[in-house]
This record gives sequence, structure tokens and C-alpha cells, in this order.
Amino acid sequence: MLAILAPIIVFGLVIFVHELGHFIAAKLTGVYAPRFSIGFGPALWRHRRGETEYVLAALPLGGYVRMASRHDAETAFIEGGGEGEGEALKPGQPGYDPEAMLPFGPKPVPESRWFESKSLAARLFIMIAGVTMNILLAFVVLTVLALTYGEPVIGTRVVGAVHPLATAPALAQLQPGDTILAVNGTPVRTWSEIAERIDAAGAGTLTLRTNRGELSMPVGTPGAPTTAQVIGAVDFFIAPVIGDVLPGSPARRAGLAVGDTIVTIDNRPVQSWSQLQERVTPSAGTDLPFQVRRGGRLVSMTIRPESTSQKDPATGTMRAVGKIGAAAADPTTRQPIGVGDAIVAGARGTWVTAGKIVGTVRGLLTREVSVRQLGGPIAITRASVAAAQSGLESLFFLIALLSVNVAVLNLLPIPILDGGQILLNVAESVKGSPFSARTRENILRFGLVAILLIFVMSTFNDVVMGFRDLVAKLFG
Repeated sequence: MLAILAPIIVFGLVIFVHELGHFIAAKLTGVYAPRFSIGFGPALWRHRRGETEYVLAALPLGGYVRMASRHDAETAFIEGGGEGEGEALKPGQPGYDPEAMLPFGPKPVPESRWFESKSLAARLFIMIAGVTMNILLAFVVLTVLALTYGEPVIGTRVVGAVHPLATAPALAQLQPGDTILAVNGTPVRTWSEIAERIDAAGAGTLTLRTNRGELSMPVGTPGAPTTAQVIGAVDFFIAPVIGDVLPGSPARRAGLAVGDTIVTIDNRPVQSWSQLQERVTPSAGTDLPFQVRRGGRLVSMTIRPESTSQKDPATGTMRAVGKIGAAAADPTTRQPIGVGDAIVAGARGTWVTAGKIVGTVRGLLTREVSVRQLGGPIAITRASVAAAQSGLESLFFLIALLSVNVAVLNLLPIPILDGGQILLNVAESVKGSPFSARTRENILRFGLVAILLIFVMSTFNDVVMGFRDLVAKLFG
């Protein structure tokens, strides 16, 4: 049952919280808000309380808070009805209230209750409130998850792979299979502690003691790598066990399954996830024979990695690499933490997630990330169902992830999104007068077309991935 309801829970909660932010801010600033809607199109359920009508609409792909505005006619074509006199209820119609303002009664909306009558600061407060609530939702969810399930800890101290850094030749002394025992003289017990100690080194000398000896290198100084670059250049050991297979990926089409242990690739033994990456990365478009252990028996299959553009961690340049669309089994364990640490973990998780989404958007704009990787409502639905099947932790983590996505993407300067509306209001304030009704309508239509194009593109990607999965199941 949870899997069936998961998409509604995920979509509904994230959208509800976003629109609730706008609604609360509108109420606090005295803007008349006659409608609070989750979804667009025909109403499936509606209920009026006070001066606001609450609506659950047929298309749960968004939502809106309708506010009194002199530009009501320009937005009516998007939201499905205005609040002007032409849309007002008439005496005898269900819901008509002779003491209410439009559209529920005959009384006009005072200009002081219009959105435009408020100061620029108040308008910006209303428009940024939805994004703020989404960030707050993600922070609260991640904090509660950290407090309930503990903080993820990477328990190993064994090096899985070392990526060369031109600015750190001493790093070449570190070899796969080495065990890091101390960082700058401080003993470490987990990879999480190793990363924390390296990061805390700041500028100066970084010393790593391993089971084979000791190496030192300058960090954080001119000509030397940053501590973040050092952390990124050294991978911890991960067993070559499959933890996830992406829908529509080469791995899924070939029959690779969660729990499979990779034994050989191209007839060469594989003992770590880093070795798997070393075999797959340079083999885009090439058939690779895989042998995996599944339930005590060996299974053979052929996988052709797909070419994907990716930034080289050592040089920073873009290059084509092979990807099979599979992820390693989670190597982390859980460590109980207190309330204070959970709050820090929630804030850090929210910040890191937002940074990754911003990076993805930047990658799409610079073509470092392919538009084929965009997922739409079908992908979110499938992810919701899969997360619900994995348990409540996965489901709520997806809610936090999607909430941050909504926050970041809503800040894009596309007219019908919050970022576009903020830009439009600031532009009018600088101009000293509002844009004409025709100009605003054209701007909104442009924004609507842009959103529809993104929606169509992401949905097309979803359908293609689903079709590939279906073909793989039918024909192997």
C-alpha cells in the first residue's frame, strides 16, 4: 500500500509545503489569497474556510496560491480562472456569500489587499517563502533521519584507488590496498575520520601514515592541492557488489541485478569497485563480457557501456567515459548521534544536496551534463515506488532530495517560476513603473512554453527508459 501511495505522498508533501510558504507569507503581509490549490486543472475537491478556498486539482504536477492582483487576467490562463467580476459567483450559486469579497461574493477587493500594493520587500518575502519552506522541509527531514537512523560512517580505512594529481606527486606513494592508520599524527578508525582530518589540515603539510610507511605533501598553499582535491583523489575500498541498477541502463538491459558480485570483466579478475571502474570507463561503445556471482552460481552476460561526458577529477576537462548505469552496494554503517550532531548533519546534507543540484543545472547549461539525464514525473513516480519498497528512510530521503530540487529549480529566472517573478518585480521596481498587461502576458506565455518544453523533454526521457526496460524484459 505504501508503494502505491508513495508518488502521491512525495509529490503532495513537497508541493503542499512550497505553496504553504507562499500562503503564510501572503497572509502575514495582508495580501488577499482567495485560493490555495494543490495541482492544476479541474477541482477534485474544494472547501472554503474564511476568505480562502482550498482546492485539490486533477493534475498534481504543481500548485499555486491565488492572490489578489491587478494582473489577474494575465495569469488566469495558467491557473484556471480569475478573481475578477467576470468570475464572481452569482446569488443562488453554491458557495455564494453576500458578505464576502470576490469571487465568493459581491464586495470588491480593496486595492490595499492587492499583491502590487505591497512594498518590494514584502513582495520578495512572499515569492521567496515557498523556496524557503522547501529548504526547511529538507533540513527537518534530514535532521530527523539522522537522529532516528544515525549518521552514515564509512568503516574501512583501506585505499581502493588513487587518482594522480599533478600538484601532489607524493600521492603516488599511496597504493590500492594500503591501510591509512593516522592523519597528521592523529590515529583514525574510519574513512569518515580520514576525510575529516584531511579537511581539517587547512594550509600546511599533510602527513599520512599507512601500514607501509609515511608520506607527506604540502596542501592549501600556492602550487599545492587543496584538501578537498586530496580527498577526491583517493577512493576508499568498495567491494564489487551491485547495490542499484538504473532503469533503462546498459546494466539493466543486460540483466545485471542488485546483489550480484562482479567476478571478472573482459576475462580479467575484479576485486574492487575501483577496478570495475577502470575496466568500464575507457570502454564506451565496446561489448564487455561480465561474469558475476549470483546466489552461489556464476552468470555470464555482455554489457556495452554508454558514452557519457564527465569532468576529469585530475585535469578538470570534459571527457567521454563509459557508464553501465550501476551503483555499488552501500558501504556505510550507522552510528548513533545526539540532537546537536543531527542538526549539523541535516544542515550539511541540505547544503551539499543543493550544491549538487546547482552543479547539475550549471552542467546542463554548459553541456557538461546531457539533457538525456533529465528525469520527469514518470521517473519521480518510479523512484517514489522504489524508495517506498526500500523502506521509510529511503522514501523520506527522496522527499528531502525532491524538496531541495524544487527549491533550487524554482529560483531559475523563468517567468512563471519564483525566480522569474522575483526578477520581474525587481525589474519593474528599477524601471519605476509596471510593465504593460500585454508585455506581462507575453512574458508569462514565454515562461509557460519553456516549462512545457522541459516537461516534454524529461517525459520523453522517461518513456525511452521505460521502453528500453520493457524490451530488455521481453527479449533479454
